[in-house]
Formats: sequence, C-alpha cells, structure tokens
Amino acid sequence: MDQNDERLEEEENEATDETAEEESFAELLQESFVKPVRFSPGQKVKTKVAKISSEWIFLDLGAKSEGYLDRKEVLDDEGNLTIQEGDAIEAYFLSSDNNELRFTTRISGGEAGRHFLEDAWQNGIPVEGIVEREIKGGFEIRIAGGLRGFCPYSQMGLHRSASSEDLAGKHLFFKITQYAEKGRNIVLSNRAVLEEELRRQKAELRKSLQEGMKVRGTVSSIQGFGAFVNIGCVDGLIPISEISWDRVEDIHGYLEVGQEVEVVIVSLDWEKERFSFSLKRALPDPWENVEKDFPEGSIHKGTIVRLANFGAFVSLGSGVDGLLHISRLGAQKRISHPREVVSNGQVVEVKIDSIDKENKRLSLSMAASEQTEEKKRREEDVSQYMGRKSESMGTFADLLRKAEGTKKK
Repeated sequence: MDQNDERLEEEENEATDETAEEESFAELLQESFVKPVRFSPGQKVKTKVAKISSEWIFLDLGAKSEGYLDRKEVLDDEGNLTIQEGDAIEAYFLSSDNNELRFTTRISGGEAGRHFLEDAWQNGIPVEGIVEREIKGGFEIRIAGGLRGFCPYSQMGLHRSASSEDLAGKHLFFKITQYAEKGRNIVLSNRAVLEEELRRQKAELRKSLQEGMKVRGTVSSIQGFGAFVNIGCVDGLIPISEISWDRVEDIHGYLEVGQEVEVVIVSLDWEKERFSFSLKRALPDPWENVEKDFPEGSIHKGTIVRLANFGAFVSLGSGVDGLLHISRLGAQKRISHPREVVSNGQVVEVKIDSIDKENKRLSLSMAASEQTEEKKRREEDVSQYMGRKSESMGTFADLLRKAEGTKKK
C-alpha cells in the first residue's frame, strides 16, 4: 500500500470516528432533555421485567429509568419464579432512595413480609388476604407475615353478600384503612379495592360510549316502571315506554332477568350516574311502512287502549295506534264522552281515514258506521227513485185503458 492509500484510509477512519462522536454527543444531548419520570407513592404502573437477579426484579420504566422490587414477591409456594425477563407486570411505587425507585406488587400473604404492610397502608396499596372466618361485625382476614386483620360487613364487597359462608377460604384483595400497634390492630376494606377498579372501568367505558350507539347488555332487574340493563360496569334503565313499539302493560311479557338484549343509548349522565336505554329503537320502526301496511281507505281490526274526552285511541298492532275522534263515534248522534259508545279492551273494526307519517298519527272512523251510512244512502237513493212519478208513456195497463177509450170514441 503506497503513502497516498494510507493517508486516504487514515482520513476515512478519522471521519468515521468524528461521526460516531457526533452521534454519541447527539444521543447524550437528547437524553439531557428527557425529564426524569416522577411517581407518587401508591401509583400503579404497567411495565416489563428488564432483568432478574438473585435478590431483585429490575423493571423497565422507560426514559433510561429502572425500578426494582423484591424477588420474593414473585415466587410461588415452592420458591419458583413466576415471571421471566421480558414479561409484562403491574406494580405499585413505594419510595425513592438515592434515585432508586422501589416498587411492589399487590402484597400477598406469607413471603411478602410484614415490613411492607405499613407502606401499603400509607400509600393505599392493595394487599392480598384470605378470609378465615366470620366473627362479630365482620370477617377475620389472614394477611402478610401471619398477621390478621378485620374487615367489617360493610366493607366486604360492593353489596352485602347473601351468604357469608361462601366467602370462607377465598383469596381477596383489601386496602388497609387502619394500621396500629405495629400491625396488631389492622382494619381492612375489600370494598375500597372494588370501588377503585369500578372507577377505572367506568373511565375506560366513558371513552367508548356515545348517545345513539347500539350496545349489548344483560337484564339485571325488572321494576314496574322499566327494566335495568347492565353493560359491564354500569346499569341503565329502559323505561316501560321504550321496551316495545307496542303498548306494554306487563314488562315480564317482554323481558326476563338474565336475558341478553341489544339496546340504543338514549342518554348518558356520568355525573349523576344515570343512563337511559331504549330496546324498541334497536328494532325496525313500524311507522316506516305504515302507508303500505295501513293504506288510506283500508279496514282493520284494532283494540281500544285508551279513552280521552276527545276520542278513543285504537291499537292496530305492530306499534301503530290511531285516533277515533269523538265526532266519528256517535253514528251522527251527539255524545259527551267516548265511553258511551266504546270501552277499553274492546275490539273494533276501523277504517283508515288519513295518515300523518311525520307526526305518527292515524285518523280513524268506525267501519261499521261507515257501512251503515253507506247502506242508508243507497236505500234513500232507491226509495227516491221508486217513488218518482214517470212522465213517459205510463204502465202497460194504462196504455190498454187508453187504447180502449179511443176505440169507443
């Protein structure tokens, strides 16, 4: 290799080194602008296991930050690790010491250690416990380090359990509401954990729900004024008027508890936690085809469903009602109230007089009255025709008499 080639190679190497130094400096400069991640005690994080040592589990917190938690927290009953590097994990921030961020998982019984319990109480971190037995006023719970706590009836679950015996031996999560006498006096709340989870679920659900959209849910209870439907973490009411396009007298004829239904969201009031649904709006609107199913002039059978001073409402089925005005009920006789002619539940035959599709109104008349009036008019026409004197040649007998008189003359 001649001197020129050597010089060119040296220049290329120097350029490469300068580029590497520039990239390294750029990375350091960029990292200097990254704000350090700050955590609040008790804050829950979702992260990944970066490394596992003989004592600690190191967590990847991003932005060149790491946290750690005690290896004992992720051991099973036989002392085996339940996680590996790269696994996703949820943990709670405990404290920071010399920029070392310490975390813990939900504290479990046994190996978690009682020294964590006070931190859990101060930072609102859930702890795992086993329901030992029912005692006066609540339940005895076994938690970390062999310690025992007390959970009042009012703090066990979101609603009072129908059977306390079903809870014995269950593993549940609790928040420590009172920690005294170095762990000899611990009061727990399972309800606080469930309420926190419920708030989180509602926050997630709030992002996805909109008025007017269809959702699936399960009928949770039936009342006289409507039915409640659960769509996950919230219950909404279907008013009785929104259950069917038909008039609903008994909700049990349409719905039952545990039934899965599709509903339309009518209103969402997250502040007052009031949600209104409609079952019928998830179904085809019968008024869309009313002109085809009930054309003007057609005759149908219907049922009187309501009487008012101005007329009677008639259900024609399929959610379509019409009005028999009081002026069309008396058969040309003046009446003061529809009850003088018809009654609730009576089946009548009506004629469609007019359709107002936009306002969902049908104007009806009694088909029998119409037929009677038409028959009466025909009879009057015939009677008038038969009674009219003819100015033509007359009858055949008149013609004969007239002929005989002409002969005599």
